[in-house]
This record gives sequence, structure tokens and C-alpha cells, in this order.
Amino acid sequence: MGFKGLLASTALLGTLALSGAAAADPVKVGLVSTLSGPSAVLGQHMRDGFLLAVKELGGKLGGQETEVIVVDDELKPDIAVQKVKGLLERDKVDFVAGVVFSNVMGAVAKPVTANETFLISGNAGPSTIAGAGCSPFFFSASYQNDQNHEVLGKYAQDKGFKKVVLIAPNYQAGKDSLAGFKRYYKGEVADEIYTQLGQLDFSAELAKIAAAKPDAVFTFMPGGMGVNLVKQYRQAGLADTTPFLSAFTVDETTLPATGEAALGFFSGAAWAPDLDTPANKAFVAAFEKEYGYIPALYAAQGYDAAKLIDSALKATGGKTADKAAVRAALKKADFQSVRGNFKFNTNQFPIQDFYLVKVGKRPDGKVETMVQEKVFSNYGDAYAEKCDMK
Repeated sequence: MGFKGLLASTALLGTLALSGAAAADPVKVGLVSTLSGPSAVLGQHMRDGFLLAVKELGGKLGGQETEVIVVDDELKPDIAVQKVKGLLERDKVDFVAGVVFSNVMGAVAKPVTANETFLISGNAGPSTIAGAGCSPFFFSASYQNDQNHEVLGKYAQDKGFKKVVLIAPNYQAGKDSLAGFKRYYKGEVADEIYTQLGQLDFSAELAKIAAAKPDAVFTFMPGGMGVNLVKQYRQAGLADTTPFLSAFTVDETTLPATGEAALGFFSGAAWAPDLDTPANKAFVAAFEKEYGYIPALYAAQGYDAAKLIDSALKATGGKTADKAAVRAALKKADFQSVRGNFKFNTNQFPIQDFYLVKVGKRPDGKVETMVQEKVFSNYGDAYAEKCDMK
């Protein structure tokens, strides 16, 4: 059975043994991702990025045979907790990695870290964990939720937009997104709209936006929510009059569905497929060859999460029992990130660069996000100072 066939056989809850001959005591990683429902594409990207890295490493992390146990959190915090407890108690994993959504991360972080198991986030970065709730057993291979949104807040401020409307789902990441935007935007917020998580009809919200006549709209609306919002925004004629600023709304998870409806829309990100680093060029080419689609930020972060674990295990000789040694090795971030500059802050969230990106067409006609300008260099999050780790 080929790699893709084996991957398919994992279904929603499966074990991927990427090695040939199983070692006596393989490293075990529980990979938690959202793989069902309207937002499953986000989890697919993150899973595929992580597994690609493990495959490239010969099925080993830190030179040790590795077993990756993939579980679907179903975007339900209670279900996620049950499955994570299974990873910890039944499977006795050495690491838990992944987690797309912050409401799921808020539920699973405590049981994982309380078990003194390292949790490597492949996406979710809630402020509650970046600040006073930081843990020596939590590392983010992604970002803190506010940061990508801060890119658009600074852009809107620099462009001189005097009035904006903000719209996001009513959960922790949605709240963090708008907080991030407002950290740099000092103009008038004409309306701050919170929608239901998973909402797909935005007719009422778009009517409010049209009535407010803002200079721009900023939104955070990931997955299927973003697909519908982009299409409905374009259909309502708002794209012709009101700039569409976003984060995690127009990206490589949604662009296959939105297509040209998203052309010219802006986003903020720490990565884009065309980011000009040697590691990124190799990653994007390998990913498209392996899976047949353009990777999103979630895939890049999943890939980096696996490379981070690999770097730590190389430093410890593949041993996981000495938690202090593993943590020290993780903190060094001794790997080549596809994002280029990457190191850890005191709260174990990254210090990295952030960019304004815009949806455009590649020479082959496919649509992807493209770097327009660097907005922040070596940028840490606003919550690190509230973390008592040094």
C-alpha cells in the first residue's frame, strides 16, 4: 500500500506507522486535527504537512522509529478531551501535536500539560495560553492568535482608513482576532459583529456593512465560513466599493472553493506559498507533488511542528524520559523553518516575521496568496510579558 493509501486508511481515528520495521520502543505522537465538518480542510492541510515531514525524515523523528496516531477532534471540545485522554492513557504518547481551533485547544491543553506531556500547537494560539496560562509543556509552532490580525490593523491604520466594520465568530480566536486588529488600528470601529461558529449565511451581516458604509471591512472567518462570506461579499457588490481585509479567510484552504471571487482580497500571515526561502520552495514543491494541491499556512505549520520535534529528539538522542532535556532542546528551535526567521520567546511562542499578502493568480492559472510586503520583523506577541517563564 502506498503512502496516500495508508493515509486514507486511517479514516477519522487511525494509526500511521510510517516506518518499515517497527522499533522496540517507537516515539509516539498523537496528532489532533479537525477532519470532519465544514472546517475539515484546515485540519487536512495541517495533518498532511506534518505527515509529509515525517515521511521525508524516513518515518523517524530524531532518528527514532515513529508512530503517528491521527485523531479527529470533530471541532467539539468535549470529544477532543475524550480522544486526547485516550492518547495519554491508552496510547501513552510522547507528544501531542496539532489542534486547529482555539476552543478545542482551550479544552485539551490542561489535561495534556498536566500529564507533563509536551503539546506542540500546529495552529491554535489563544491568548490565555500565551500569557498568564503559559506552560513549560506547551510550545507553539504557529503564532499567537492576535498576530496575523495585527498585520491588517497596522495596514488599515497606515492606509488612513477612518472607519471600519469588524466581523468574526463568537469564540476565543474570534475575540483574539479583533483584539489584534484594534491593537494597531486607532480609527472608528463602526460595528463589531460576532457570528455563530459555523455560520454560513451572512446576508444580515452584509446588510449591516452596506448600511454602515465603512472605508474597509476586517474579518476572521476560517474554513467553510470564509468560503461563504467571500462569495456573498462579492455577490453583494461590496468588493467593488469596500476593501476586504482578513486573516485565515482567504487562504489556500478556501481559495479552491472561492476561486476568482477572492482576487484582490488581503490577508495577514507569517507565511505564503511564494515566500522566498530555500526551505519553503522545497516544501511547497514536495507538498504539491505528494498531495496535488497548494499548501496553506496550516500545512506549513504542521510541517514545522514535525521538524521541531525532530530537532529536539536529535538533541536528546531520541530519548523522551528526561522532560527538562526535551524542553531545553525544543526551546532551541534548531531546525530550518519554512518561514525563515524562527525562534522562541519566553512564553514558548515564536518570534517571527509577518506579511501582508494578497490573492493573485500564478502563471499556471491557479489562485494563491502572494507576499506584498513585510509588516513586522522578528515579532513577538503582546502576551509574553504576562508569562512567568524565563
